[in-house]
Amino acid sequence: MSRARKNDNPSGLQGILVVDKPTGWTSFDVLAKLRGVLSTRGLGHSGTLDPMATGVLPVFVGGARKAVDLQQDHNKTYLATLKLGVATDTGDTTGEVLRTAAVTAGEAEVRAVLPRFAGEQMQLPPMYSAVKVNGQPLYKAARKGVEVERQPRPITVYSIEYRGRGEGEDEHLIEIACSKGTYVRVLLEDIGAALGLPATMSGLRRLKAGVYDLSGSHTLEEIYAAKEAGTLADLLLPTDTVFGHLPALRVDEATRARLMNGAPTYRFRANDGRYRVYGPEADFLGLARVEEKVLKVEKLFVERG
Repeated sequence: MSRARKNDNPSGLQGILVVDKPTGWTSFDVLAKLRGVLSTRGLGHSGTLDPMATGVLPVFVGGARKAVDLQQDHNKTYLATLKLGVATDTGDTTGEVLRTAAVTAGEAEVRAVLPRFAGEQMQLPPMYSAVKVNGQPLYKAARKGVEVERQPRPITVYSIEYRGRGEGEDEHLIEIACSKGTYVRVLLEDIGAALGLPATMSGLRRLKAGVYDLSGSHTLEEIYAAKEAGTLADLLLPTDTVFGHLPALRVDEATRARLMNGAPTYRFRANDGRYRVYGPEADFLGLARVEEKVLKVEKLFVERG
């Protein structure tokens, strides 16, 4: 298995590359491009972005792919552009216009309704989404003009703040911090409904995904330049940044060897719980758990040997 992983990742790069995704690209387009740039097929990503959206797309490189499903923080923060006076079939301006209306609300009215949308709530997934009903993605039915019965899902909007007027007519910028699975375009349509107006999303920028934000992101142009300069490794964040919420545990060489072989260590002096574990040279090994003074490996992010 280790030989297959090495062949899959000849570059030897490992870590998290936070990409500032450009508009017009799917998340899978970005991965396809990066496979060539990073000289590896060993890539995964966290939190798909629609083509019109830009911003934070964490890409997990090499062995870091094993951390994608182990993240604790799946919350997202967006800067969304609300356009009043128009509704589309997709919920954003890439779709066909279904309805228009004269706009009778401005900044004051938008500010006034936003507090209604904070907190825990139920949200109906849009037809143009990857949510599956009876094993079929909703967007496939939507493209055929078929309406499928859906069930509302629980979401949480942690904060929703007005951030100014947009560049276009009747556009407003709204910053939204929300839980995984929140459809921002549905939220914007609901805001419009609260104002008695059709509404759609004319722009979306993800500011934060889990523990990663724009401050540590890189454009594709910056990544290409690093490739030319031979400094790609400098752009990758360490894999253990995913697990910053866990306490750190440093082990000696004997315990490191046992962990690498999957063997438990008995009479281990540490409180029960889950840890990110480091070797004697402060090298990140992976995750382990202590239960009744027994240290057991949970997931390694280095090659066994």
